[in-house]
Amino acid sequence: MSRSFATPSAGEKAVRYVLLVLVLLLTVGPFLWQLSTSLKGPGEDVYSPTPDFLPSDPTPANYGQVAETVPVWTYAVNSLVVAGIAVAGNVVGATLAGYALARLRFRGARLVLGLFLATLVLPGEVTIVSQYVTIRSLGLTDTLLGVALPGALAMLNVLLMYTAFRAIPPDLDAAALVDGANVWQRLVHVGLPNVRGMLSVVVIFTFIGAWDDFLWPLIVLNDPARYTLTVGLQYLDGTFAANPRLIAAGTMIAFLPVVAVFAALQRFFFKGVEEGAVKG
Repeated sequence: MSRSFATPSAGEKAVRYVLLVLVLLLTVGPFLWQLSTSLKGPGEDVYSPTPDFLPSDPTPANYGQVAETVPVWTYAVNSLVVAGIAVAGNVVGATLAGYALARLRFRGARLVLGLFLATLVLPGEVTIVSQYVTIRSLGLTDTLLGVALPGALAMLNVLLMYTAFRAIPPDLDAAALVDGANVWQRLVHVGLPNVRGMLSVVVIFTFIGAWDDFLWPLIVLNDPARYTLTVGLQYLDGTFAANPRLIAAGTMIAFLPVVAVFAALQRFFFKGVEEGAVKG
């Protein structure tokens, strides 16, 4: 029997697996190395010419020492507050704006969409001064709300939700109209069930962006008690420049919540990608 063009040969499969392993090493390798370093004891030399990947005397004491040196859990709570405000703002705002642009007809819709697209060509560094002036005029400097507010509605997320709502067949809206559904009922019962995958994308990337942001919180915040985790962990680098174990432990503390959020939402994301915009 002849082999189909869609069926890869044994050599092609081997090349694919080699490339996958290479990509895995490049992406996961640094994370595993940081995890290994964070668990190494004080007697292990992390700068040896032939470093050991597995710690010979693993200990979680480095994590406790990080918590004793800086108020890492306070910083983590501050980051969670900022990320929560950003996620809530993007989920609600991007959903409403995306649905209005995609499914409702009103004068100036194309102009609004064009303005949204125009904001994407501006790098964040261009608008950071105007953002700071706005936050200062609102009296929100040195507050967590002032940190979260500029990222509470991202234009990219609006366009992602716009694309997702546009993929829904118009016949579904027409059928809902025949049944007497108003705009809110069509959004809740027709629109949202079909864009869960895209909503997961918005939540994941908004949380990662807010959690990992360093420059904007550094500009807005002055009180160390209000520092987010990424800003607060810089003290580890200054205080323990000769001890990379504590720096690695702090990095892992900042990284694990991102993994947890993605692990909790990835099934919705991949389910939405596999099933498409509309369920059959």
